Amino acid sequence: MSVHRATVEWRRGEQPFSDNKYGRGHEWRFDGGAVVRGSSAPSALLPPPLSDETAVDPEEALVAALSSCHMLFFLAYARKDGFIVDSYRDDAEGTLGQDERGRVSITEVTLRPSVIWSGDTSPDAEALAELHHRAHDSCYVANSVRAEVRIEPR
Repeated sequence: MSVHRATVEWRRGEQPFSDNKYGRGHEWRFDGGAVVRGSSAPSALLPPPLSDETAVDPEEALVAALSSCHMLFFLAYARKDGFIVDSYRDDAEGTLGQDERGRVSITEVTLRPSVIWSGDTSPDAEALAELHHRAHDSCYVANSVRAEVRIEPR
């Protein structure tokens, strides 16, 4: 089908390494030129400055990727069905926990999309649920993860 690339780069620089007190900050680079600062999630084991609170951690990136993919399919299906979307906002949330294999993973992602419509018609509750169902079924990222993805429209 298609290939998607990202370059992830971390450099030690002058910081020590063997003491496990090296910074986890790094860069994600994408083909269009976007550069995103990445880091481990701040935790008791990796508090700042070992992790960068202002950077995107991999867990947040996964949640954002699921949300973004769902939104893009939702917008496409809404347009195809004749609806006009003025805005779409999702306050998505992922839960890190232990999965059925006993491994730490993102076990659940909840999407909480809020959509503002305009035009002559907007979807009723049944049509809205169907739009979200179609978007979820089509989302490449949702089809690629083991986590349960719940959609709770607002």
